[in-house]
Amino acid sequence: MSALRPAERLVFFSDAVVAIAMTLLVLPLADSVSELVVDGQPAAEAISGNRWQIVSFLLSFVVIARQWLSHHHLFEQVRAVNAAVMWLNIAWLLTVAVLPFPSELTGAYGEDEFVVLFYIGTVLANTLCLTAMTLVVRRTPGLARDASAIDGRWVFNSVGAAVALAVAFVLSALVPAAGYYSLLLLFVPPQLARFRYR
Repeated sequence: MSALRPAERLVFFSDAVVAIAMTLLVLPLADSVSELVVDGQPAAEAISGNRWQIVSFLLSFVVIARQWLSHHHLFEQVRAVNAAVMWLNIAWLLTVAVLPFPSELTGAYGEDEFVVLFYIGTVLANTLCLTAMTLVVRRTPGLARDASAIDGRWVFNSVGAAVALAVAFVLSALVPAAGYYSLLLLFVPPQLARFRYR
């Protein structure tokens, strides 16, 4: 069994990376203001001329916030971490740090098929990392404060979100018109869990 370490430093580091990623999302919008001034455009153009940038900012802000809430929820149950959790968390942070890039591509290219797949693929990778961390914490003695708290419904929701994103990715690849709307599939697993574990 690998050495266990307290989880606090990993949580603080993760929170800092998430905060920076969320802050980076707004930079393309802030940069567009100076371009408007140089071009002599009215201030209202910052909103009307940046529709996709605003949509991508709001979408990515909500996605990262949801990712952070799920991470926070898991780590409320984590007493200690091992090497597997640390490396999975680093991979999770990579996906969080990368998300501003496909977000900016979304702002620039809208519903371009490659951009949609890149965006959904990044969110899928993030969810897979968190699902793997959940399973490792649940199955490894000494990591969770109370392993029974990470119950079947929790695992169902976590795995369900990964499956929903994988289906969204395939759907968007096969039916490009589905685009970002395929992310609405994320609403399905919680409903199924509610039905199964009522």
